[in-house]
Amino acid sequence: MKPATRTGLMLAATLAAATAMPAFARDWAVDAAHSTLAFTGSYQGETFDGRFRRFDASIAYDPADLAHAKFDVTVDIASLDTQNSERDQAALGTDFFDSARFPRAHFVTTAFRRAANGEVLADGTLTLRGVTRPVMLSVKFVPGGNNATLDVTARLKRLDFGIGGGQWADTSMIGNGVTVHGHLLLLASK
Repeated sequence: MKPATRTGLMLAATLAAATAMPAFARDWAVDAAHSTLAFTGSYQGETFDGRFRRFDASIAYDPADLAHAKFDVTVDIASLDTQNSERDQAALGTDFFDSARFPRAHFVTTAFRRAANGEVLADGTLTLRGVTRPVMLSVKFVPGGNNATLDVTARLKRLDFGIGGGQWADTSMIGNGVTVHGHLLLLASK
């Protein structure tokens, strides 16, 4: 066999092996200073916004490789901030988040999929106040070289997690629906 043919065959075999290797989602670091984890709820028919000031997120994501994508997020419940100290104190108490007994919430994805309209959806489980339930996120990812933005939105029912049960279960006083939105600035991991 001629050396040029042998080199060509080796190159073709190398390229074939490389394309047969599985792709892996890219790891991203979260720029905490430029990221938010916020929510919207309602009290006596009026909406209010809040956020959690401290959370950690491990993100592996590539929109072309959803099979290997993963989000793992831990939230410090005591970092709750609704810009109303009386509401925050009540929310952290035993009737609601009970942050002394349950200081963290944890969300981890179990699968990613594309909806018929092309939107990416992430299925996962959320553990909040000692209760674990399935949660679905809508995912919007915008790459920008060595950084990206990731926006995720979920709609939860507070009573599914035992938040505000008993006398606070009246949804005409405190709405059951809560929308959670994360806006993360991602930096390429080294």
